[in-house]
Amino acid sequence: MSEKNEVLTYKGHPLMRKDNLVYYGSMADEFIVMLQILETKKLDDLELATKVSVQLQRTDPAAKARDRVVKKTEKDGFYTALDVGCVWLERALNAK
Repeated sequence: MSEKNEVLTYKGHPLMRKDNLVYYGSMADEFIVMLQILETKKLDDLELATKVSVQLQRTDPAAKARDRVVKKTEKDGFYTALDVGCVWLERALNAK
């Protein structure tokens, strides 16, 4: 394994995690998706996300915090949330 800090990507966009927040997309783009893990359950020695908040956000630093959120929803399970976020991000980035 290499010593470089390689970024995990999903469908061509980076995934970054900090505690219970996962950011999907690049801050260099106009939009990103923020996934917040709200609830988890224990399965053997793993924590599985059971409730996840999904937000499509603008990356414009001049916008107010409440104006950055374009869409939001809650989903059961991380994969379902990531799938919705992926569709939202692709549509937002290609709507030019």
